[in-house]
Amino acid sequence: MKRTGRQPGGVALLAVIWLITLLTFATVAAIRVVALDIEVSNGSIHGFRAKQLAEMGIALGCNPAVERTDPILHQFSEETGEGFDVQLQSEGGKFNINAILSQEDDDLLKSMFIDWGMDIEDAGAVVDCLKDWIDSNDEVNMNGAEVDWYEAQGRINQPFNRLFYNLDEMRLVRGMDLVEAYNPNWRNWFCIWSGGGLDLNEASAELIAVAAGVSEPEAEIIPETVRGADGIRDTDDDAPFQSAQEALALLGVDGSLQPEISARFAVNDTTTRIESIGTATGARRKITVIVRNRTGQPAVLERTEEVVP
Repeated sequence: MKRTGRQPGGVALLAVIWLITLLTFATVAAIRVVALDIEVSNGSIHGFRAKQLAEMGIALGCNPAVERTDPILHQFSEETGEGFDVQLQSEGGKFNINAILSQEDDDLLKSMFIDWGMDIEDAGAVVDCLKDWIDSNDEVNMNGAEVDWYEAQGRINQPFNRLFYNLDEMRLVRGMDLVEAYNPNWRNWFCIWSGGGLDLNEASAELIAVAAGVSEPEAEIIPETVRGADGIRDTDDDAPFQSAQEALALLGVDGSLQPEISARFAVNDTTTRIESIGTATGARRKITVIVRNRTGQPAVLERTEEVVP
């Protein structure tokens, strides 16, 4: 009699094929997991090495004998794919927001915001909110904001009622979103740690013009004078100013008659921002240190670390 149904040998063959398929998928998955682990491990190793290189750059940047144009601050090996790049920049070339608010120089901030496109009412309101944020009381300035306003927004324990510790805190102040809409690069105008006044030997003509109440083309004479005859900064013919009054005289500003303007400026600020980016096989780490008196008895004011693309 003829037998029907699947032969035992055929069933066994199908089972073997399914088993091989499952083992293949398992092997591929295992290889991918191992590859991912290797990639993560390599990333950690390279990231750690990049941080080490960034630390080397910081050490060089803190050396008072190293000038900001020194080629030693920029090192990279094509053979190993490793190196670091260090930038030294004076913090005095920006406006110290804490100094401006402490001196109650409302006119400077209003002028700045209006130049960015804000109307006078909005500019004045933001200034009032900034003042309320750093003062030690809960009395609301005319168009300011104190604890009641922030609590209504669901924001507890604000304002901080102290000076700003970093520029990120400025973004918490009522009205700063409007400022950012008019000037997304507002951070490039401010700092926290400078000695106070805008350093005339470091600031751009744009910032000097706002603080001195002159046009930007008129203010350009200051950085031009500092750069010297060759027009290049940090060369032998640089002619930095030794006093703010000397520079203001070139702008036609009499500091004795306009003390409020004279108080906005300084020269030879000793606060330096050191930014070091270490690179190791594609991984990049950035360390930023702000140091006061780099060439004397240095004091570290701030240190941050970050992963950069």
